[in-house]
Amino acid sequence: MPLAVVAGPCVIESRETCLKIAKRLKELVHGLGLPFVFKASYDKANRSSIHSFRGPGLDKGLEILHEIRSSLDVPVLSDVHSPWEVEKAAKVLDIIQIPALLCRQTDLILSAAETGKPINVKKGQFMAPWDMKLVAEKILSTGNDNIIFTERGTTFGYNNLVSDMRAIVILKGMGYPVLFDATHSVQLPGGQERCSGGDRRMVEPLARAAVAAGADGLFLEVHEQPEKALCDPATMLPVDALFDMLKKLKKIREVVQEDVRDTST
Repeated sequence: MPLAVVAGPCVIESRETCLKIAKRLKELVHGLGLPFVFKASYDKANRSSIHSFRGPGLDKGLEILHEIRSSLDVPVLSDVHSPWEVEKAAKVLDIIQIPALLCRQTDLILSAAETGKPINVKKGQFMAPWDMKLVAEKILSTGNDNIIFTERGTTFGYNNLVSDMRAIVILKGMGYPVLFDATHSVQLPGGQERCSGGDRRMVEPLARAAVAAGADGLFLEVHEQPEKALCDPATMLPVDALFDMLKKLKKIREVVQEDVRDTST
C-alpha cells in the first residue's frame, strides 16, 4: 500500500485559496503516484482565543469543500465538533474527522460512526495509544469498522508536545490504518499566549521517523504563505517544500513495505 497523503490548509480562509491549494496538491501528490485526500476545516471550534479566526462556518465551508471534491475529483476530509453537524457534513465529506481534543466525546463519535463513513480519530494529546482501543469500540458498536487513527503528539509539560513513535506501532497493532500528523506534532500549544506556536523545522525529521515506524500515511497542513496563514502559521508547511519531502518519504515507505513482504514470506 503506497503512502497516503492527507493535506491542505488548517482552515478554509477563502474559496479561491482553497481551490488553488487543492489543485496544486493534487498535481504534486498524484505526480508521485501517491493517494491524496484534501483536508481543511470549515470551523476551528477549539481555538485558543475568542479572537482566533475560525473559518467560514458549516454551510459555506461545506459548499467550498463540495466544489473542490466535484471539480477536482478528490476525496475531502474535515472535522466535526458537535453531533448536530454530522448529518449535514456527511453529505459532503468522504472522511469525517474527530478532533484530538474531542476523541473521548461519545455522542459525537457515535453520531459520526452511524453515517457509515470512514472515521479518522486523532489521538488526544492526553491519551495513551492503547486507550484508543476504547474509542474503536465506540465506533464498532454502530457496525462501522472504517476506522483510521492519527497520531499527533502527546502533552509534554506545559506548552509542548513530544512524539513517541511507539504509538504508531501500538495503534497499528489494533488493525487499523494509522496516519502521522507531522505538522500538529510540532506545535507548542498555547505557547504564544493567545495562540499556539511551533517549529516547522521538525516536521520532516518527525515524518521520516513516523514512516519508518510504519505509519500508513501523513497528515500535513500546508499553505502558500504559511507566515500569513490565519491559523497555525508556525507549523504549516509551504506547498513548494512538499514535493522533495514526499519523495524521500515515499522511498522510506517502499523500504518498510519491502521489509514487511520479506518477513511474511
